[in-house]
Amino acid sequence: MKDYSGKKRGVLQVVFGRTAIIVISLLIQLFILIYTTRWLTDYSTIIYYGCILLGVVVAVHIMNNNDNASFKLAWIIPVLIVPVFGAIFYVFVYNQFETRAIKKTFAKLDEQLKPAYKQNEELMDRIKDESDGEYGLAKYLYNAGRFPVYDNCQAEFFPLGQDKYKEMIKQLESAEKFIFMEYFIVAEGKMWNSILEILKKKAAEGVEVRFMYDGTCSLMLLPYGYYKELAKYGIKSVPFSQIRPALSTYQNNRDHRKILIVDGKVAFTGGINLADEYINEIERFGYWKDTAIMVKGKAVKTFTTMFLEMWNVAVRNGDITVHDIEKYVDCTDEYFDSCMNDDTKKHGVSENVINICADHIKRNDCGYCKVPVNSNYECLLRDGGYVIPYSDDPFTDERIGKQVYIDILNRASKYVHIMTPYLILDDEMVLALKYCAKRGVETIIIMPHVPDKIYAYLLARTYYRDLLESGVKIYEYTPGFVHAKLFVSDDLRGVVGTSNLDFRSLYLHFECCMYIYKNDAISDIERDYQYTLSQSQEITVKECDEYPWIKRIAGSLLRFIAPLM
Repeated sequence: MKDYSGKKRGVLQVVFGRTAIIVISLLIQLFILIYTTRWLTDYSTIIYYGCILLGVVVAVHIMNNNDNASFKLAWIIPVLIVPVFGAIFYVFVYNQFETRAIKKTFAKLDEQLKPAYKQNEELMDRIKDESDGEYGLAKYLYNAGRFPVYDNCQAEFFPLGQDKYKEMIKQLESAEKFIFMEYFIVAEGKMWNSILEILKKKAAEGVEVRFMYDGTCSLMLLPYGYYKELAKYGIKSVPFSQIRPALSTYQNNRDHRKILIVDGKVAFTGGINLADEYINEIERFGYWKDTAIMVKGKAVKTFTTMFLEMWNVAVRNGDITVHDIEKYVDCTDEYFDSCMNDDTKKHGVSENVINICADHIKRNDCGYCKVPVNSNYECLLRDGGYVIPYSDDPFTDERIGKQVYIDILNRASKYVHIMTPYLILDDEMVLALKYCAKRGVETIIIMPHVPDKIYAYLLARTYYRDLLESGVKIYEYTPGFVHAKLFVSDDLRGVVGTSNLDFRSLYLHFECCMYIYKNDAISDIERDYQYTLSQSQEITVKECDEYPWIKRIAGSLLRFIAPLM
């Protein structure tokens, strides 16, 4: 296998590589579309006024659809200013066979997978007795996306990429049945190459290995047919929506999820991709601050089903039946059911109590445990709250990730602490943040001081003053770049996952997160947040006023196309 770790990714590579070819092809198609509409305009006055009428009809249609107001504005402006091209382009991008076909595939799979998503009604009753708000959110997540709630799950938070990487290696080495991986970015280097060696070894041992990566990787970071190269080692692989030189809205819906599942026993998610900057092996934009979470327990079932559903969509014709999915999910049940012994059954202990408690007992750490029993184990799992893994996709009307964030903001009583690399907000999110702060809730956002994308940073700065004047506190992480995506509130609830606070994550990308309530991981998240805060500088209104005027103007202009960025 070729070693791409030392390959330079400079200007020449872009100019003479696949990126240039694809960009040029797209520009040619766009030019043809513009020229055609211009020719039609000059050809006939009737056609011209007909297109104006089309523009009005399209604008009325946009106003009455279910899109976010910011998206509507982003489309209406070009449609009304350039009615011929704008209207035709809108019709072109919103009426593509490929997009409609993918949407139908997702809908079909969702219907087939209903049996895999079973809600624990007894647990729901307990949640209802404890908190109406938590019950409402759990009910919403199940009704909107069929994401069940799970109790007695062990959640471990990783405050840095190198921490997750170490545990990833450990779990991958222990794989006996299957390994499922789904990542947005994969770049050859220490992190990916070491993981790949394990995957190759495990595949040779008979472990089923499936690896899915987003198509953007094949544009610049990986060889175009990289999945074929992986197949030589027995690794089943597929790129999701590979970038092609064709105008397509489907290519705008990226697979931004990061998921690792091993044997149905353990699952990972969070912001950390498979590239060396994420573990600070190389420096890009200063010190890279990122987070992840690992879960053990039956919540792994949801992550497994998420992955297999996306896999079938990426493969198109699908090579996994509903029966196969049930097999992988049942594997999770079998493992955690096997964790029970007769003594724990007598005491009514949850299925995975022994697996979770054993490590703590070895370390003389009974933070998870409280009741001694007459068995090989010295304690029982205490009430560890519950978790809800969930995902988001652009082909439904539900904006699940956004609703979870807003729910946390609206129900907070003491504090909401947020980390996000991007702050590109719609009006609803702005109002939710401001409302939270105006209620007297400590609302803090940590942003990067060293941005990875200057346009995104300029855009984010346009929201600072309005939020600050409403009482929201904003800090920037001075050592470098914050890529973490997390919420934590009131020492009770939190979210760790892949969803940023921008339009792409909340409306256009495929995302996944895990909601956590009254789990020990919450204290770990908040502890890390306070440490990160101590390394960050507070942004003031005065500092906003002193921000260079040219950058403020640039950010304001970018607001017009923010929903498309």
